[in-house]
Amino acid sequence: MDDFALRLRARLLSAVLAALGVALLTAGLLSYTTPVEAGPEPSQEPTIVTLAPTPSPFVTHIPNQPTPTPAPTPPADRVATRVIVKGLGIDLPIVRPPSDSAYPLCDVAMFIQDLGQPGFGGATYLYAHARTGMFLPILTASKINNGAKMLGMEVQVFTSDDQLFVYEITEVRRHQLNLDAAIAATTEQLWLQTSEGPKGTRPKTQVVAQFVSSGPADHAAAHPDARPRVCA
Repeated sequence: MDDFALRLRARLLSAVLAALGVALLTAGLLSYTTPVEAGPEPSQEPTIVTLAPTPSPFVTHIPNQPTPTPAPTPPADRVATRVIVKGLGIDLPIVRPPSDSAYPLCDVAMFIQDLGQPGFGGATYLYAHARTGMFLPILTASKINNGAKMLGMEVQVFTSDDQLFVYEITEVRRHQLNLDAAIAATTEQLWLQTSEGPKGTRPKTQVVAQFVSSGPADHAAAHPDARPRVCA
């Protein structure tokens, strides 16, 4: 890895830590201090399950939007505003992480500001608590056959400029301890993260989805009523 890449990675990790108020426990190990309703599992060995490279019957492509890549010149201020995983019953507004609090908010998903946004050719990284009405279905599904049920599911992400991005889940990563693969992404990807145990538990579950298509979205659909609250 050249000096520029090393400096970029160090800058991103530093910014992510500051933005989320997390602690560097060991070199390269991150904790997002997110509580869940279920306790951690006995085994914490990192596990990755991957979708076989075959067409998936679960993904519904947007009609008349066969574009293989997102538009090359997205507006600079575009941000993700809503995430839907119909197969898991997830439908959450997305907000910027709070600047005055180290603890993630409830009833919304948030994004890592120093990674990407949809359409910019890198990783968009969304995270939310593993609680009812949030990303708990991801944690629950991950405990059955290492989350294989989620492979091939469609994920929809709306953006502030009234666009809809469709992704297909291709990997489920359990008991993960770093952001290395997301930081290194050079293609359009979506990452979803939730916790695996109570506050202070280090391993996280990450779901990785690859870009499928994009197109215009209804303004109201792209701007849901977000009511974030401070978690109890």
